[in-house]
Amino acid sequence: MEMYITGIVQNHRHKILAIGSMPDHIHILIGYNVNHLIPELVEEIKTSTNKWIKEKKLSKFKFDWQKGYGAFTPSRSELNIVIKYILSQKEHHKKKPFRKEYLEMLEKNEVIFSNEYLFNFFNNIYD
Repeated sequence: MEMYITGIVQNHRHKILAIGSMPDHIHILIGYNVNHLIPELVEEIKTSTNKWIKEKKLSKFKFDWQKGYGAFTPSRSELNIVIKYILSQKEHHKKKPFRKEYLEMLEKNEVIFSNEYLFNFFNNIYD
């Protein structure tokens, strides 16, 4: 799936800096092409991969993306840290579940949020 998403991103003249998927989420770090809106890119990634996964029967479970997404902009000085983080997802989430990490990130950056708009987090998915 990561290669398929990379193709979508590159077709819109963004540059993939890192991509890492987990059973319940994916991180994609791009060099952003300002002529293509993030919501349009996310929509295309979700609709195209959803169709592709179903056509190729790549999941034995019913596959659907959740409705929302999070988009964050790291500073240039943090790029290598973010790339390393994305590429080490499997090891990282053995220590800290995605839900805990995501909520800590929102709080640390003083992002006001309502629980009704958070992702559906899955428990014990990495066991």
